[in-house]
Amino acid sequence: MNIASHCHRVILIALITCVGYPLCADENQKPNILYIMSDDMGFSDLGCYGSEIDTPNLNRLAERGLRFTQFYNTGRCCPTRASLLTGLYPHQAGIGHMMQDRGHDGYRGELNRNCVTIAEALKSAGYRSYLSGKWHVTSKVQPKSSADKFNWPLQRGFDRFYGTIHGAGSFWDPNSLTRDNEFVSPFSDPLYPRDSDPGDDQDDSDDFYYTDAISDHAVGFIHDHHQDVGDQPFFLYVSYTAAHWPMHARKADIAKYIGRYDAGYEAIRKARFEKMIRLGLLDRDSVTPWPIPQEWINDDHWEWDKRCMEVYAAMIDNMDQGIGRIVTALKDTGQFENTLICFFQDNGGCAENYGRQSKSTTLRQDAPTLAPLPKEHLQVHMQPKQTRDGYPVRTGAMVMPGPSDTYIAYGRVWATVSNTPFREYKHFCHEGGISSPLIMHWPGGMSSRAGEYEHTPAHLIDLMATAVDVAQTSYPETYHEGQPIKPAEGVSLQPLLRGESIQRDAIYWEHEGNRAIRMGDWKLVAKKANGPWELYNIAKDRSEQNDLAVQMPERAKELADRWQQYAQRANALPLNPKKPAGQRKAH
Repeated sequence: MNIASHCHRVILIALITCVGYPLCADENQKPNILYIMSDDMGFSDLGCYGSEIDTPNLNRLAERGLRFTQFYNTGRCCPTRASLLTGLYPHQAGIGHMMQDRGHDGYRGELNRNCVTIAEALKSAGYRSYLSGKWHVTSKVQPKSSADKFNWPLQRGFDRFYGTIHGAGSFWDPNSLTRDNEFVSPFSDPLYPRDSDPGDDQDDSDDFYYTDAISDHAVGFIHDHHQDVGDQPFFLYVSYTAAHWPMHARKADIAKYIGRYDAGYEAIRKARFEKMIRLGLLDRDSVTPWPIPQEWINDDHWEWDKRCMEVYAAMIDNMDQGIGRIVTALKDTGQFENTLICFFQDNGGCAENYGRQSKSTTLRQDAPTLAPLPKEHLQVHMQPKQTRDGYPVRTGAMVMPGPSDTYIAYGRVWATVSNTPFREYKHFCHEGGISSPLIMHWPGGMSSRAGEYEHTPAHLIDLMATAVDVAQTSYPETYHEGQPIKPAEGVSLQPLLRGESIQRDAIYWEHEGNRAIRMGDWKLVAKKANGPWELYNIAKDRSEQNDLAVQMPERAKELADRWQQYAQRANALPLNPKKPAGQRKAH
């Protein structure tokens, strides 16, 4: 079945229940693997991790699955995607920073040919692979020829793709929107037709909204796979851009959160912390939330700043709704019991102040001031210059976020709330930058651990090893016409599902000179290339407030030496090399 016939059917799926498919898969069939990743969210942003945001579908997966309390990402979008896809540390895959070539093998801004993606690794086991959402592991966002697409999803093992090649953009009109290997306009797409006037004063439920499009295409891939090649297992990677800036959400979703943040930053943060303690995610004796600096408090623009968080919450709520539709598709096709589902995040809460400080006009004009764009227009700007119907896109304080003519982030104070109770943010290697929820759910592959917490430290690199393990295949030693493949760095997490233990030496990080090593309960961490090492006992001080580096210099030196050995073998050196002159910054 092609995507055209299916995507028209997607709308009907939400209106019906069971469609008569088998209730369960053959018990001897290899499991399907579903990896779901969100963007720019903090450790406490899910209801099942302490939040007041409504995430009932993820909550149910957590209640019937395994919830990790010490799972880590790489602290930034591109490196996380490279690490997840390849099972390597990001520099080993060629993406130690973002999507520019900085003149060193660890910083080429492209997945190299000495790594394989999960999709490539699972081909020998008979898996078909699908990707819906954000790619962001190639610099060739606007290719000049088909040859430039060498690192696009279909060229790296995926059988179907719908999403964006670039890393950030409008949710109402995303740039680099692609189906398989070709760009597509969301407003002239016959396979997924949507309204061409998003964000107007009418109901926006039929408008194109990228989070919904990601969810709907994931649902479509599941149903198409079942009908076309249902005897084969599948790997589905759902890569949301929610809740990355800009703060864009549907009116109905925003309405649910009006007034929910009236109590203010500190009250919301305290409530999250207390809920995390009640849930058993954290031990009160080992964490103390970092204070919010008083100079960050936005008393002058509170109504605007509160709306930013209301929209942020709505974005997460909408993503959870989509995950619910994906789970329903698995059940309708008889694949739910035999599918390993993992949910995680690409980095911690984002303290970037994008669009919050500009001095552009804050009021929307009564009528469009620019010529409307044709439906077939392909958006190429990360921040669109205008809406499709001719309104300039606005930034700055008091621009109430949500509609398509706004483009701002939610700010560092709300990022502090998102990262409750940890220190620092996206970009950094302190716990607030690299800590992520991990929910693992697999009814057909778990022991009696449903609903439990897993306190073993784990990392994104482990998800390649996990996929290879559950697929009952082997990680390739050569690929890409005989190229040697770097050995995977991760450890399979499947034993944890059975209540067994895993063994590892250490976990490492580096991004923009920020760096860290976690070995047992000990963590050595530093900010920037010239920042001093700090030493923490994470079991006693996960909020990283009692630096023991001076008191325990021998342990600090041992960990620093180990980190240096890692950095040398993993192409992480030199630290944070500068991009060549003339290259543009990528988000």
